[in-house]
Amino acid sequence: MATEKVHTTVTETGTVKVLDFDPARRTDVLFRVRREEGHEVSAWWMVGAFVAFSSAVVWLLSFAPGGA
Repeated sequence: MATEKVHTTVTETGTVKVLDFDPARRTDVLFRVRREEGHEVSAWWMVGAFVAFSSAVVWLLSFAPGGA
């Protein structure tokens, strides 16, 4: 489990805000998913993504004029 950080700020009025910061729930990361400790994505997902992307590029380039 990710360690949670606590961020303390003091406002101009003197009140203290304590914010729990969980890096797994950052708003700037769109597809962040919590996984168990030590869990890794299978390498076959990366191979499949490469094949799909390469196939899409070749298919799109087949519409370009001047091909063999």
